[in-house]
Amino acid sequence: MKYITIILLLVGFSQGFAQTENSGREVYRATPEMKTKLKHTKLKVSFNFEDQTLDGEEWLTASPFFYESDSLILDAKAMIIHEVKMENKPLSYLYKDDFLRIKLDKIYRKGENYTIYIKYTAQPEKVTAKGSQAINDAKGLYFINPKGELPNVPTQVWTQGETESSSCWFPTLDKPNQKTTQEIYITVPDKFVTLSNGILQSSEKQNDNLRTDYWVMDKPHAPYLFFMGVGDFAVVKDTPWRGKVPVDYYVEKEYEKVAKQIFGHTAEMIEFFSKRFGYDFPWQKYAQMVVRDFVAGAMENTTAVSHGESAHQTADVLADNNYWEAVIAHEMGHHWFGNLVTTESWSNLTINESFANYSEYLWYEYKYGKDVADYHLTKSVNQYHHRPNDFVKDLVRFGYNDKEDMFDLVSYNKGGGILNMLRDYLGDEAFFQGITDFLKTYEFGTGEAHQLRLSFEKISGKDLNWFFNQWFFGNGNPVVSVENNYDAAAKQIRLKIIQNQEEAGFFEFPLEVDIYQNGKYERHQVWVKARKENEFFFSAEKSPNLVNINPRGVILMREDSYKNAQEYLFQYTHAKDYKSRSQAVEFAQYEQHNELLLKAIKDPFYQIRMEALNALAGQKLSSKVLSEIEKIAKNDPKNLVKSAAMWTLAATKSKKYLPVFEKALSVHSASVKNAALNGIATIDAKRAKRFLEQSAPEDLTTDQLVSLASVVVDNKMERFLEKVLPNFVYYPFLMEDNPEKAKIFERGYLWAMQLDNTKLVKAVAESLKQIAPYSEKGSEGNKAIIHILDKALSVKNTLKSSVSVQQQIKLLQEVKALF
Repeated sequence: MKYITIILLLVGFSQGFAQTENSGREVYRATPEMKTKLKHTKLKVSFNFEDQTLDGEEWLTASPFFYESDSLILDAKAMIIHEVKMENKPLSYLYKDDFLRIKLDKIYRKGENYTIYIKYTAQPEKVTAKGSQAINDAKGLYFINPKGELPNVPTQVWTQGETESSSCWFPTLDKPNQKTTQEIYITVPDKFVTLSNGILQSSEKQNDNLRTDYWVMDKPHAPYLFFMGVGDFAVVKDTPWRGKVPVDYYVEKEYEKVAKQIFGHTAEMIEFFSKRFGYDFPWQKYAQMVVRDFVAGAMENTTAVSHGESAHQTADVLADNNYWEAVIAHEMGHHWFGNLVTTESWSNLTINESFANYSEYLWYEYKYGKDVADYHLTKSVNQYHHRPNDFVKDLVRFGYNDKEDMFDLVSYNKGGGILNMLRDYLGDEAFFQGITDFLKTYEFGTGEAHQLRLSFEKISGKDLNWFFNQWFFGNGNPVVSVENNYDAAAKQIRLKIIQNQEEAGFFEFPLEVDIYQNGKYERHQVWVKARKENEFFFSAEKSPNLVNINPRGVILMREDSYKNAQEYLFQYTHAKDYKSRSQAVEFAQYEQHNELLLKAIKDPFYQIRMEALNALAGQKLSSKVLSEIEKIAKNDPKNLVKSAAMWTLAATKSKKYLPVFEKALSVHSASVKNAALNGIATIDAKRAKRFLEQSAPEDLTTDQLVSLASVVVDNKMERFLEKVLPNFVYYPFLMEDNPEKAKIFERGYLWAMQLDNTKLVKAVAESLKQIAPYSEKGSEGNKAIIHILDKALSVKNTLKSSVSVQQQIKLLQEVKALF
C-alpha cells in the first residue's frame, strides 16, 4: 500500500479511501475493492499483422463506486499509451508496471459519470503473464500465421480474456466484479469475417480493401468476457432460438458441411437451460467460433463463444459420437453462471465453473438419459479423485498463490459433483427454484457461495450451513470402508461405515443403503454423522443377498471394496443404477470375472458394453463367446461398441476375422475404421503395409495411424511419423493396461529420436506442453514423462552434434523443465 500511495502522491493524485483490514493473514485474496465502477466501453481497433500489434482508441465511461475520487487506475499490460484526454483536453497520467494512472479533471462523486479517451497500441507479444491448468497462456490477443507464411494454416486473430487478460488489448478495470456494456469498431482486411459480443450493427467498406464492422453489446458483462475473432471463416446460420435470437457457427470452410452436426443442438440447449434454470436466455445472440491454436478447450465469451480446433470433427467421427457436445453445453451453462451472474472474486470461481460443469450433466440427463449423465459425472469426479493434491483444497478458497490456481479439478469436477449432491438432498423442485432465485436476485451482477446458500435456504426452508461448510468451505471427501454382518438370532443386519480421511475431518451426509432379500431390494436412507464410525441396524428375516451403499453414486466419496465375486455378480444382475452396474464391471475387469463380463457385453448402456468388451480382449475365450462378440462387431447399434468388439477380436490374432475387418473399412465410422485397421495390422501386417503405401499421410487421421503404429514403426515409414509421433510419448502410461502396444510406442519413440529431424521433436514438444499444466510434480505420470524425455536426450546425445541436433536437445530440455 505504501508503494502505491507514494506513486500517487508523486504525480499529484488523491483518492478517497476507508481503512483497509487484512486480519494479519499471510495470504488472503480479498474480493477486488470497487473504487471505480465501469459503465460503458467503446473501442475502435485495427491490426498490424506484420508486428502483431493492435492500434486502438477507447472511450471509457465510469464513475466513483462510493468514495469521491479525482483519479482512475486502469490495467493496461504491455502497451504504448499515446494520449489520454477528456473532452479533447489532455489529462495527466503515469504508465508504469502495467498500470495506467490517470489524473481526472476534478473530484467526482458517486453516481457522477465521466468519459475518458485513450489512444494506445497493444503489444501482446511483450506480455509476461503466465497461464494456468485450464488456460495455458495469458497474452490476451493472439495472431495466428499473421504473415501467411505457414502452409495450410489460416490467418486469424482472436482474444482470450480470462482470467485478467483483456487488459492486454484494451485498458480496463480487469476484475471479475466489474460489469460494462460495450461497442467496438473492428477494421480488418475485407476478405475476413469478424465476430464480437452482441449484434453486428453495420459493416462498411474502407479504402485499401479494408472493412469496419461495428458490434454493439447493450447488456453489461465482465471485461474478461470481451471477445474479437477475425479470419476466413464460413458462417453457418442455424434456426434462431424462439424465432428471434440468431444462432451462428463460425468454422473453417472445410467443416462447413458438418457444422450443424457439431453445434446443431445449440438452439435446443438454449431452450432447455432457459426452462431448467427458470430464467430465459438473456442475451442478443449465440455464436460459436472455432479457432486455431486456442489456449483452452473453449471460452464462454458472452454471445461469442470460442472453441479450440478439437471441436472440428469429421463426419466419420460424428457418426460415432460428438465428443465436443459436453464442451458446448458447458459454455452454454456459463451464459447464466459466469456471464449473467459472475463470481465476485476468483476465490468464488465455483459460481462460474462448478455450475458450467454440472450443466454438462443436466444436458446429458435431458437429452440422452440417466445412464449417460451418470457416466459423464462419474468420469469427471474420478479425475478429481485421482489428483491427491486436490484433496486438500477447499472449493471456495482465499489463500491461493495465484488466481490461475483456481482453475482446477476442484472448481470444475468436484464442484459439479457437489451440486449434484445438493440437488439430491433438496429435491429437484427446491434446487431449481433456488437456482432461479439466485439468478434473478443477482442478474447482471456478481455472486458468491454465501449468496447461493441463502437462495437455496430461502426456497427450501432448510438450514444449509452444514452442507456449505464442509463441501464449499472445506476440503476432501469421505473415504469409507464398510463392515456388514447378519445376526441370525437377532434377525438383524449390522452395517458399520468407517471414515478414514481424518486429515480432512469427518463428514456428515445422508446415505442410501440398498438391502436385497429374495432378489428384491428395499432402499433405506440413514444419516452418517461427522465421526470416525457410524453403525446402523436393519431388520431382516434372513441373511441378505447384498448390502449396497450409495447405489446411485450421489455421495462424492471413495468407497473401499467390501463385496465378494458372488455379491458383485448379484449386484450387476439386479441393480438398476449406473454406479452399481459399473462398479461390478470394474471389479470384473480387475479380477477377470468372465461370467460377469459376458453378461455386461449385453448391457443396455453402450459404455458398459464397451468396458466389458475391452476387459475381455486378450483373454482366452470360447468359440461360442467369440461368435457372440463377432455378432456385436457387425450388428451393435453403437459404432463405438462395434469398434470395441473388433479390438477384442483382433487380440485373438486369428485370420478368421480378416473379412470382418476388411468389410468394416467401408463403414461410415471413424472408430470402426480404426479398429478394422488395427485388426488388419495385428493379423496381416503385409496387407496393412500395402494399405499405408497406397495412402498419403493427409488422407489418414491420427487415430488411424495410431492403430497402424506397429506397421509404421516396424517398416520405418517415416513419412507418417510426424502425425503419429506425439502419441508415442504416452507409452509409459500403457505399460499396465496394454503392454504390447506400449512396447510398439516405445520402439517408435526411440526410433524417432534417432533421426535428426527438428520438426518431429517440435511435434513432441508441443504435445507435451499441452500435458504439462495438468501434471503434478512427483506424481507417477510426471515421473513417466521425465523418464521418456531422459531417454530422448540420451539418444540425441549419441548423434553427431550439429546445429539442428543441439536445437532438438534444447527443445527437449525446455519441455522437461515444465515437469
